[in-house]
Amino acid sequence: MRVIDLSHVIESGMPSYPGTPGPRFQHLTSIEEQGFVEQLITISSHTGTHVDLPSHILRSGSSLDAFSIERFTGKGIAIDVRDRAGGMITVETLHPYRELIKESEFVLFFSGWSQYWGSSDYYKGYPLLSSEAALWLTGFHLKGLGVDMISVDAPDAIDFPVHTQLLQKGMLIVENLDGLYPLLHFSFIFCGFPLKIIGAEASPVRAVALLDDL
Repeated sequence: MRVIDLSHVIESGMPSYPGTPGPRFQHLTSIEEQGFVEQLITISSHTGTHVDLPSHILRSGSSLDAFSIERFTGKGIAIDVRDRAGGMITVETLHPYRELIKESEFVLFFSGWSQYWGSSDYYKGYPLLSSEAALWLTGFHLKGLGVDMISVDAPDAIDFPVHTQLLQKGMLIVENLDGLYPLLHFSFIFCGFPLKIIGAEASPVRAVALLDDL
């Protein structure tokens, strides 16, 4: 079995959603003084590759406590949407994948936008999932949706319509994925396990794909 890492590194100066502070690292001890190393890490719950839960957007939405660990893993499909850059991912875009989506639990959109990680281009021009396409996807038995982009909504979104539609149906949203290209045209198991934080509306995840050896 091959394990493919789909996560960005958490480090100082890394990209973060506009207005969200980046992570901070503080050394608490050293081997020379205390005999061991320990550090304090301060991060937003939406740092790097992370999962959004319903309480992130919905006033009465469920937090992490309501989700069993099984909800964060399942059969996945990666869909190539690179040709949608600067445009919309529509129902028509997704319809050719209908049968594969029916057999899947996670749909991952490969836009190629992770190549811009660390530059200002990462925050603009990425393919946008239309509200109609988001609603269409909620008609399947999906656990979640993932993107290699900063958000499933437009960068200037105010009411976050796509977040709202997906989270209202209990679908997980995984953002800032990386390394999706090798998953195209392959069956795999997606895993995006969050930290076990009480009442969390989101959490960083170590996202990976598990592929059978060919």
